[in-house]
Amino acid sequence: MAKTQRSRSSATKTSSRSPRTRTTTKRAAPKLPRAVSTAVEAARDKKAENVIVLDLRNAGGFTDYFVICTGNNARQVTAIADSVRETLKSELDERPALTEGVDRSEWILLDYFNFVVHVFSRECRAFYGLERLWGNAERHEFLDEAHP
Repeated sequence: MAKTQRSRSSATKTSSRSPRTRTTTKRAAPKLPRAVSTAVEAARDKKAENVIVLDLRNAGGFTDYFVICTGNNARQVTAIADSVRETLKSELDERPALTEGVDRSEWILLDYFNFVVHVFSRECRAFYGLERLWGNAERHEFLDEAHP
């Protein structure tokens, strides 16, 4: 319990410097909608890296959430996007209104109206920097699972 108290107090000290960097380390943040949590899980099941959810509801966005993640190569980017699409369809009967970028597999976008899933290659994610563009959004990070 003392360890938890130290973590909280150190988080309180640093929160004045960067109030936008609150992180959630659980597999699914309880305040995220079920479809967003399901998309995160589907991406993580395909070993997506650096999974982040941006809550855009108070940031003036055109959608409520961005799910942003990275694949190591074109095949993994496609596999992550396919997993998200298939999981949301089978579990929640959700289908994207728009799918972009499948032909190049550098940045695949799945638009579900209330949230948008962005699956990037490393290079594209670094270049476009959506996290910087939407820096005023509340941010939820999901830690990469350690490989055995």
